[in-house]
Amino acid sequence: MAAPTPTPTPPSPRRTFLGRQSLPERNFLTDALRTETVGGVILLVAAVAALIWANTFGSSYTTVSHFHFGPEVLGLHLSVAHWAADGLLAIFFFVAGVELKRELVAGELRDPKAAALPVVAALCGMAVPAVVYTLVTVLGSGSTSGWAVPTATDIAFALAVLAVIGTSLPSALRAFLLTLAVVDDLFAILIIAVFFTENINFVALIGAFVGLAVFYLLLRLNVRGWYVYVPLALVIWGLMYNSGIHATIAGVAMGLMLRCTRRDGEERSPGERVEHLIRPLSAGFAVPLFALFSAGVSLSGGAVAGVFTRPETLGVVLGLVVGKTVGIFGGTWLATRFTRAELNKELAWADVFAVASLAGIGFTVSLLIGELAFTDADMINEIKASVLLGSLIAAVLSGVLLKLRVRRYRALTDAEELDEDESGVPDVYEQDDPEYHLRMAAIHEKKAAEHRRLAQLAGAASNKPDSPA
Repeated sequence: MAAPTPTPTPPSPRRTFLGRQSLPERNFLTDALRTETVGGVILLVAAVAALIWANTFGSSYTTVSHFHFGPEVLGLHLSVAHWAADGLLAIFFFVAGVELKRELVAGELRDPKAAALPVVAALCGMAVPAVVYTLVTVLGSGSTSGWAVPTATDIAFALAVLAVIGTSLPSALRAFLLTLAVVDDLFAILIIAVFFTENINFVALIGAFVGLAVFYLLLRLNVRGWYVYVPLALVIWGLMYNSGIHATIAGVAMGLMLRCTRRDGEERSPGERVEHLIRPLSAGFAVPLFALFSAGVSLSGGAVAGVFTRPETLGVVLGLVVGKTVGIFGGTWLATRFTRAELNKELAWADVFAVASLAGIGFTVSLLIGELAFTDADMINEIKASVLLGSLIAAVLSGVLLKLRVRRYRALTDAEELDEDESGVPDVYEQDDPEYHLRMAAIHEKKAAEHRRLAQLAGAASNKPDSPA
């Protein structure tokens, strides 16, 4: 007797890349990106103001930037520019830490299979610019110290570009861009901690760890009150600064400790509530003020021309414009092939390429790494100029690419936001709800009745003797 033929196992369905998000995730993303967009516009204004100030009243800009204040006995007698870079950016990295935690436990990164694509894309988007910079500097006999400068993406500046050119990306592309930036921030933090830490004060470092342990314990005991956490955070930040590790790491560590999962009866988790409160401070104040005292570089004709002749500065420009685009797009394309993912049928690979080019805008963290990577003041100024120029080129390139698809984006965005039954929930999220279809049936029946009434009136009018033939 012949053995029964085994039933073939059906192939697993292909995962959709850049598919529609859940409604809570979409709402959170919309709220977060709205704040970042406003902050990005303020950031753009601050950067322009810094350039104008530095190139018209350079001496006063230098005087203010180098003005020192703070308790010297605590090792915190710092310049204004130093306070902005080490102090205010700790707020930015705190928000990045909360954002990363939320993504890991409740967002796009909670599912390892779903997270594989943006993580691979972000890693390639950091590795390829570093390789491009290194190749350019090695071939040009320059310094490889700035290899990390073109690896970072500035989400706020990227969103500001979208606001300026008037392009509203579909939520899937916005989520992809945000996830790229979150992973990008994580690895930028690791780069700063590992490669730009020279001398460590272990006493101060142990003190910072003790402070973080207390911070964590207070959170777990559900202790509330800003008057408890803000002073403790300042102590942790000061100890981390004096330890020799970049002080912004303290912000990330505290952000990662917040609980970002919701419990019964909670509209928002503690992490989401704190992020909602702190994000405007970060996007609207901390980062723009950092930009004001970091983006003020001399842009004389010779300095701009020198960007394309010096290997270090050329490496930064090519890393941002070419490396970021090729890295993110290439990494995404390869990852979809190996993970059997399928691109959302409403989008095209041209959209992924446009977002990849938009990620070449590397402002805040790139400027910070540029200051850490070099010690010569002239070189730092030139590296900053190359970051600004590379980001500008990436912004123009991505703006052109996105404008080519703007009608498609508007159609997708309108479809995502359509709420014809006025339930407060977009219709695309109610297709499996019987009540939605009953509401729509009632709406259409009402419209049909109105049209029947208008048809009767039109017929009666046409039967009058003096009606037109």
